[in-house]
Amino acid sequence: MTNPVVGDKRKNNTVDRSKTGRAKGTPNKMTKTAKEAIELAAEGLGGVDRMILWAKEDPLNERAFWATIYPKLLPLQVNADVKGGVILTLSRVDAEL
Repeated sequence: MTNPVVGDKRKNNTVDRSKTGRAKGTPNKMTKTAKEAIELAAEGLGGVDRMILWAKEDPLNERAFWATIYPKLLPLQVNADVKGGVILTLSRVDAEL
């Protein structure tokens, strides 16, 4: 059994938390500002054309693009109702990069 901390308001909380904070769906201002800054920096560095050149400069850059950058555009969840079976084929490609 733990002793309540002096000044701990959690035990007898009378504040309705549903009425505090940001409204559901409201974007975080700091995240929005950071994304805008990164977008401006990317444009200043050459934007889409420069990213394509960078990816083509070295196979490791292209790998980084497909493995790290592109997946950030994919949805985090996929809701699907699959009827029947799913066939999964895995193969290994040995290549030195």
